[in-house]
Amino acid sequence: MAFRTAFHAARRCGARTARFAAAGAKRPAAAAGAAVAGGVLASSFLQTPSACQQSSLVDVSSLTKVAKQDDVGLLPQPVTPKYKTALVQIYVTSQPFGGSDKSASGHRYDTIPIANGMIASGMSCQLMHYVPEEHDQFFKVLEGFDAVIVRCNPGQINAAGGNQIKFDDSMRALQKKGKQVWPSPDVMTNMGAKDALCKIANLAIGLPDTLAYYSVQELETGFKKTMAFQPRVIKQNRGSSGEGIWIIKLKSGNYCKNYGDRSCSDDEVLEMMEACDNHQESHTVKEFLEFCVNGRSAMSGKWDTVGTGKYLEGGKEAGGQLVDQRFCPRIVEGELRMNMIGETCTGIIHKKPKAGGISAVGGTGSVYTFYPPDAPEFATLSQNFIGTDIPSLMENLELAGEPLPLWWTGDFINADPGTPGTPCTIDKWIVGEFNCSCVGISKCLPAYCKADTPNATFFDIPVADVMEATYLGNLMGQKAAAILDSDKAKMSPAAAKVVTRIEALRGAACTGVLSKEEAGSLMNKLFDV
Repeated sequence: MAFRTAFHAARRCGARTARFAAAGAKRPAAAAGAAVAGGVLASSFLQTPSACQQSSLVDVSSLTKVAKQDDVGLLPQPVTPKYKTALVQIYVTSQPFGGSDKSASGHRYDTIPIANGMIASGMSCQLMHYVPEEHDQFFKVLEGFDAVIVRCNPGQINAAGGNQIKFDDSMRALQKKGKQVWPSPDVMTNMGAKDALCKIANLAIGLPDTLAYYSVQELETGFKKTMAFQPRVIKQNRGSSGEGIWIIKLKSGNYCKNYGDRSCSDDEVLEMMEACDNHQESHTVKEFLEFCVNGRSAMSGKWDTVGTGKYLEGGKEAGGQLVDQRFCPRIVEGELRMNMIGETCTGIIHKKPKAGGISAVGGTGSVYTFYPPDAPEFATLSQNFIGTDIPSLMENLELAGEPLPLWWTGDFINADPGTPGTPCTIDKWIVGEFNCSCVGISKCLPAYCKADTPNATFFDIPVADVMEATYLGNLMGQKAAAILDSDKAKMSPAAAKVVTRIEALRGAACTGVLSKEEAGSLMNKLFDV
């Protein structure tokens, strides 16, 4: 309550959000244009003096306002922001509360700390909702921002009647116009795809015997060879929460001494456990391959999984793939999650499976232990990952030129080959997966609505957790500002000259030295339009 009272008092002392800035002031009209110089897009809006004084935010009045309360917990926007950012969400009207990630305000439960982090770093951050029916206008408005933070859970855009591919393509178009998108569609795709493990196989955090299968022939030949050598983990690309991730062993234990000495026959029996719920099944090699390719059929036998198989469906372009990785027996001791903001680790979580299980996915009875980012127990992993591999990570993932995500995770498995419970002989952890698709800030979970808390808001988060979330948001803001500063520093002399003249004309129009028409005429001459 003390936090709520202090916040509202601060807002009364001059707080100005997009809604307040718009009140009583006519929205400025966009004047002449945009020009590309030295590969950098320069764009500007000329405003009336009154509008310059009252609002430095992007005009979003042409879009539907979805949030019920736009400013619950949001800091005042800076009068003269260094950069303008938009935080994009989506409200799924067909789902309770607009989606399982929403507060009563209509925003994501962790939106406020992230937006406040941008504001604390001197940038504006406007909270927006993507409405599929307004797609073209929405992306036209986004052109007025320097950067876009995408906070739409996987599947929500399609669930709201939109088209994820269309949304992603429009985000890529923004990038081509010089706008930053965090994370971009390509970053989400390449980091989230299971074959990312193949691309980092030769890094300190990888395993060299990691294979990817995109065709039936690759799957049949490769799997029969690796399975005959040692226990494996087979991961589908499209699943979530462990669905379609199988830990597989030969029932006979008949493993060959050297890789490639033999291949499995169709009738060898596999003992399998699925990571989503730790349930176990037994199938022949032939049945497993059939399920992977064609799903349930007369040839695949009876399956207990909730999944449907068909892991290669659609081919590589549609995300059809399987990754084959060595099984690390110490997975039963748990896995590590490193929470990352850019190249900075903010915390380490040890996730230990329930006794008898292998997966530590939430809801399976796993136990979580939290460690600081500099925990000495994981010093070697931190050095290998942060010190050695991160500088080249994006290039290895075929994302050269893209920044690391603002908020992402890496899950790691102990690769020591020893028997679980015995001392390790090597200190090596390997990546099981990356995730940057709308990773949540767990400290903010009290702010999301559910059946027993239908009116949850930002102010339901305990003060200690608000402080932790604020720290994370502020660090994200610092990283975001640094990325935009870096972009600005890369500007060519020709582009810098254009931007300088744009700002001079904006200033002249705002102070009344030039009329809007005069400034617009000079802008046209500047761009030769």
